[in-house]
Amino acid sequence: MVDGHRMLTDEEVMAAIVAGDQRVYADMVRRHGRPVALYAYRMLGNENEAEDIAQETFLRLWTQAARWQPGKAALSTWLHRIAHNLCIDFLRKHRISQDAGLEEDLVDTQPTAEESMATEADHIMLQAALGKLPERQRSALLLTHYQGLSNREVADILAVSIDALESLLARARRSLKNYWQSASQQSAVTGEKS
Repeated sequence: MVDGHRMLTDEEVMAAIVAGDQRVYADMVRRHGRPVALYAYRMLGNENEAEDIAQETFLRLWTQAARWQPGKAALSTWLHRIAHNLCIDFLRKHRISQDAGLEEDLVDTQPTAEESMATEADHIMLQAALGKLPERQRSALLLTHYQGLSNREVADILAVSIDALESLLARARRSLKNYWQSASQQSAVTGEKS
């Protein structure tokens, strides 16, 4: 949020939201809404559910801003933590995995027909592989690689040490590699039979 010509600190932003400043709140929704929605989408594989999670995350920003603790986590980390917890609650409640055929991003891209055909199979395999990862491994991978958060921020969101996070990431990468190799070999065998 720009106040005159300077950017407000997280502390100033949260103080303004606690005080009921709707302009600052709307700016935070604009700034953080897309990253939070993309994270929820990648966790859930469902655009409508991801929108609901993002809306609930920002509702909690408005209603629970006073609970944020400066110095414990950056505002973006706190928002991702809320979204993460909401996604995990949803997954546990509904026991669903990601749908392999959904778009990776909520952006409207226009690839050529050749690009679409060439990448569709890879995209389906990647989504299926991500959907098969345990929740914590998937979360660690999505937060670091897709959301671009630091290991410290992700460790805070997942409430684990940095060493534990690195272990989750290593296991997730290994699992993805194994799944990818298996799926590629199966695809090659299926292609030979056609």
